[in-house]
Amino acid sequence: MMTKLTLTRWSADWRGATELYEQAANGFRASSKYERAKVALEKASQGQVMQSSPWDAAKHMESAAALAQKLSIWNEVADFYRKASELYVECGRAQPASDALGKAARALEEVKPEDAIQLYTDACEILEEDGRDQMAFDLYRACASVYIKLEKFTDAATFFLRLGVAADKCDATNSQCKAYLSAIIVYLYGHDLKQAEKCYNDCSQIDAFLKSDQNRTASRLLTAYNEGDIEEIKKVACSSTVSNLDHAIIKLARKLPTGDVTAVQMNAGDDLDEDDLT
Repeated sequence: MMTKLTLTRWSADWRGATELYEQAANGFRASSKYERAKVALEKASQGQVMQSSPWDAAKHMESAAALAQKLSIWNEVADFYRKASELYVECGRAQPASDALGKAARALEEVKPEDAIQLYTDACEILEEDGRDQMAFDLYRACASVYIKLEKFTDAATFFLRLGVAADKCDATNSQCKAYLSAIIVYLYGHDLKQAEKCYNDCSQIDAFLKSDQNRTASRLLTAYNEGDIEEIKKVACSSTVSNLDHAIIKLARKLPTGDVTAVQMNAGDDLDEDDLT
């Protein structure tokens, strides 16, 4: 009986303490004492965990993360959103778990882009594992965009191809075809004509892409590269099909061709006859 009484009293203590921490957080936040509000929210979150309320605990961690962002404490932004995500997973709620990581990634894009990439990747995987690929489209695009800013063009293209695979699963043909054309443009921007052509050939095995405007645009672009036709490259890069892609890709396309197209042609010729060293 004593044990039962102690346990009841213990849980009552957590309940009361949590309510006080929540009130304190609101008060501190209202008076712009964000550091103290953040600490109170961490404590409130812990209190909800102790009462087996992971959903409420996650909400408090997200609020603490938002205050850490306001205070530019970047490691806490990532840690708190990750903790919130884990608590949502505990509730069996994949969407808010992924959303929390997405918020962390967006907060860190400028200051810690490598961390943002990892957070975006993890956010995508949570949705993929839950069979909610369609909800991850914006995350794939956002991650690819960060890779582009870091000039990691192969990684960016890979994420667009992942988006294409996810779109294929959801029968989202338009998103799928746009993703494949985006990957090809990224390869071209990174001076990798050979990989752009391989990507085009691989994606053209998919019937939906083969019949699309995006396929025809990619074909025109690659033909122009192989013929060294700079004017045609610029013309295709300004076409309406390209203008309907993501902003980050439109910006890259408008700068095509990068480098010397004649040199690209010569390199392509060299690849065909690499044993001839004379």
